[in-house]
Amino acid sequence: MKAVILAGGLGIRLRPFTEAIPKPLLPIGEKAMLEIQIQNLAHYGFDKVYVATNYKADYIESFIGDGRRLGVSIKFSKEDKPLGTCGPLYLLKEDLTEPFILMNGDILTRINFRKLYDFGESQPSHLTVVTTEIQTPFNFGRIESSNGLIISIEEKPPMVTEILAGIYYFKPPIFQHIPENEYFGIDDLIKKMLSLSRPVSRYLMHEYWLDIGRLDDFNEAQVAYEKHFKESQ
Repeated sequence: MKAVILAGGLGIRLRPFTEAIPKPLLPIGEKAMLEIQIQNLAHYGFDKVYVATNYKADYIESFIGDGRRLGVSIKFSKEDKPLGTCGPLYLLKEDLTEPFILMNGDILTRINFRKLYDFGESQPSHLTVVTTEIQTPFNFGRIESSNGLIISIEEKPPMVTEILAGIYYFKPPIFQHIPENEYFGIDDLIKKMLSLSRPVSRYLMHEYWLDIGRLDDFNEAQVAYEKHFKESQ
């Protein structure tokens, strides 16, 4: 099975760390973030991983190597210009002739990639989007009323929002919707497919998930590594 990891981001919100180290190589516990992702994929049977790079591409390729020490075969793809979160796939079109997983390079998760792959296989759509639910604190008491009278009150209930998890399952026909050598995001792809009335499947995950986009997230990831990842790596 094949997977693609997007590892070309600048990591602006994680500066000053990313001025010296590309975001996918930031240390989480005893390993680089990208190492954890690759080993998780290998655990679920993925044996070919493509790493799409841009910023500090040579640094990433030198550090990760050919993948043997991580249990997979790795191929690197370097953008000549930023292509967004979906555009880099076109550079790998000739290699991705079977279904594959795509994930952002700043995601720390315990998702069962094999279950996701099997679910995507069972769907009639060419794209399955992984989602997760996050809780956002609500700073006000919420009331219910009837006929001008309060009938109940709930103090500061959290708001639950379903969001994109930065993980996707693709079937090769998806390439008919991805332009060549253009900046093109996953959101652009989803909107395009919906406008064409093409089905887009949804896979709601319940496992641990963290998007490491800010310094606070990076600190949280250190705690998460000890709890969710250390023994399995």
